[in-house]
Amino acid sequence: MATTKSMAKVGPKPPKEIIKAAKDAAQGPVTYTPDCPASTPEALREFAMLAAERNRRNRKRAVTIRLVPDCLEKYKSLGSGYTGIMADVLNYVADNPELLSKARA
Repeated sequence: MATTKSMAKVGPKPPKEIIKAAKDAAQGPVTYTPDCPASTPEALREFAMLAAERNRRNRKRAVTIRLVPDCLEKYKSLGSGYTGIMADVLNYVADNPELLSKARA
């Protein structure tokens, strides 16, 4: 049995028919076609090694930061999962040097 892992971002929920289709597909049998044969045990081991390496690279680290109370309250007002949103904002700003230069000014 394969395990599927996914990550959801904050936003609108998918329509009910899409959720139902996904649940139905998960219950159905797995069929292989000639252009997509079943994986060999060696390939599965290689995939597992690649996944383990990816997980090591993407492991999150706990840090402590000091925030102005108003800033923290704004994030907390977003509800459960606000720390993930905060991490997304920090990543976005870090990936856009023009935003960093504006913040330093």
